[in-house]
Amino acid sequence: MTQNRKKILDMLAKGQINAEEAERLLELVDTPAANTENKKTPQYLRVTIKPGDGEHGSSDVERVNVRVPLALIRAGVKFTSLIPNEAADKVDCALREKGISYNIKNLKDEDIEQLIAALSDLEVDIEDGKARINVYTE
Repeated sequence: MTQNRKKILDMLAKGQINAEEAERLLELVDTPAANTENKKTPQYLRVTIKPGDGEHGSSDVERVNVRVPLALIRAGVKFTSLIPNEAADKVDCALREKGISYNIKNLKDEDIEQLIAALSDLEVDIEDGKARINVYTE
């Protein structure tokens, strides 16, 4: 048994994931590496929120379906060069107050491309019985 398969089964046994999630993860582990090399470049960042399926599913949970073109994020990075220095200093100061040490003027095209490449592997599923939240790229 591979280490990944064992970890997935341990997560299932501990109740950290349900059987459906374990099955999906096991399928991904069993998928040949060649399939991951043929991945398409993601075009959108997707966030959905739906009422949960469980007995505690809340009917008052609003449905949300957001699809943000990654091209919009790329364009936003290019606009950072147009931010006046005084405004950039205020943004940097606000970030530092929140514990984030970053100079917004240092954001480069390469940084966003690395972020988008990392997002292509991102998939977050959260289900608490009241709602199901998914964040992924497509």
